[in-house]
Amino acid sequence: MTDEFDQFDEPGSLESIKWPDYEGRLLLITPRETKVMPTYDRTGEREVIVGDVAILDGPGAPEVIMATPIYPGYLQGQVRRNTGTGRSNLGRLGKDTTRQQRNQDPPWVLGVPTEADKQIARDYLRAKASRPVTGTGTGDTSHLTGGEPPF
Repeated sequence: MTDEFDQFDEPGSLESIKWPDYEGRLLLITPRETKVMPTYDRTGEREVIVGDVAILDGPGAPEVIMATPIYPGYLQGQVRRNTGTGRSNLGRLGKDTTRQQRNQDPPWVLGVPTEADKQIARDYLRAKASRPVTGTGTGDTSHLTGGEPPF
């Protein structure tokens, strides 16, 4: 039996977000902290921003993926200034072909949100403020010492 006023969630997944699953979707990313994690090929380490990602439109929305590593470099650059501030970045997830490096896939980026996108985010935040916090994950990032990058 579930009580909507419980102040707990079930254990969250340890998987990181799979960016291709959310291409074109409206995301609200709240960068929480920076961690040093193994590189994709496990030959070294790199700094990675860990944050909460709310998917605000499309099937199953709103969906929140908490405490997920944000590996894509351009995406990290877009949200870095808000790391640890509690503020979020809003935009549609896409690939920027103008920044594509030779022999690499175009980088993941957040596109500038429209006024309609901003209203969806405002409505989401207003509704979130009026109900208990829920979502996937625990908010605890101590388990993020490894794991596979999403691509």
